Parts: sequence; structure tokens; C-alpha cells
Amino acid sequence: MSRFKVVVIVSCLALVALALLPGMKADEINKKTIVTFNVPVEVPGVGAQVLPPGTYVFKLVASPSNRHIVRIFNEDETHVYTTILAIANYRAMSTGKTVMTFRERAAGEPEAIRTWFYPGDNWGHEFVYDRKRAAELARIVHEPVLATTIELTPETIEQAPIVAVTPAGEEVPVARVVQTQPEQRAELLPQTASFLPLLGLIGLLSLSAGIALSLLPKRGV
Repeated sequence: MSRFKVVVIVSCLALVALALLPGMKADEINKKTIVTFNVPVEVPGVGAQVLPPGTYVFKLVASPSNRHIVRIFNEDETHVYTTILAIANYRAMSTGKTVMTFRERAAGEPEAIRTWFYPGDNWGHEFVYDRKRAAELARIVHEPVLATTIELTPETIEQAPIVAVTPAGEEVPVARVVQTQPEQRAELLPQTASFLPLLGLIGLLSLSAGIALSLLPKRGV
């Protein structure tokens, strides 16, 4: 096989590998999750409301400031119900299925969503309520609730400050509410899909091409 053919084959393989990067495990990047609630569920954020029973799509959206921002869509993703500010929450043991937790409410009252963990992830999302609602929930559940001290809008969600509000209405450090890995900060992003294996393959192909070329007999000029 000529040197030219070796270079062409390796180049084609590398281009195919690179073409796979943008679409690689898309659902693991935006954490797209389809859930069905059989009871009403209260959700915070820009468009805070009580969702009626039904099927919804949760997605993590890109954030210029690396914040945890989650959108809830209808089943066919043609309507956004709410955009929620969240903070990273760590769990020691991951599971192979979606896990959502809720704050208990009085009989007849809709449960308020608290956290969302994507299958296989240790990092999840603890949802942030507006301060008034967080104070009300804290009094009901007898524990601090994450809150933002300003009104959330599409313009403020990237910079809105986050605190924790106690049942007494006092603000305390967020670490009192969110479980974090001891050696890492709460604001670290959750683990997402990695391109390192694919990049390693490209490097291996390049190395193999170099070896193959060095072993081919050299032709005189």
C-alpha cells in the first residue's frame, strides 16, 4: 500500500470520528428526561406554577455563566412551562434511573419539586424558589429551602443571588441545604458526556499512520 493511500485512509477515519463529536450522547449533555406526573406538582422559576398531571420534558439548557438552568417543556417540546434556576447537588450513590424528590405538603396540596438527578449522575439539580415562597415552604417542611432574593426573569436568571431560608425566615449559607462532595465546591457543574475516548481514538489513528508510513519502503526521488 502506498504512503498516499495510508494517509487518505487515516484521514477519512479521523474525519468520521470528528463528525461524531457534536452529536455524541446529546441526551447526556442536556439531560433530556421525559417524566409523567400523576398528581399536580409545584415548580418554581420564570413561569412558576402548579403543573397538572401529565407528561413533561426536563432539559438542562446552556448557560453563559455556567449556572444550572432547567427548562420544563410539554411532551412534544413546543411549549416552555417554566425556566428554573438550580444549584448543583451531590449524591454519593448514583442510580440507573431518573430520581426526583419533592417536599411534603399538607393533604390536598400539590407537592413542590426539590431535586432532579439524571440516571448515572452523582451531580443533580436542587431547585431554587422565590424568597417568599421559599419561606412558606420552609415553615411547612421545617427545614431550609433554597431561594433567590430578586424576581427571576430571562434577564436576571444568570446572575440572581441564591440563599437558603430557614423556617424562621432567616438566610443561612447554601451549604446548609445542598449536600456537596467535601473536596469540591457546590457550584461545580455536574458530570456530562466526555469526548476524551473519541479524541484518544483520533490520536491512536494518527500514531498508527506515522508508524505505518515509517515502515513503508522509501522510494528514490
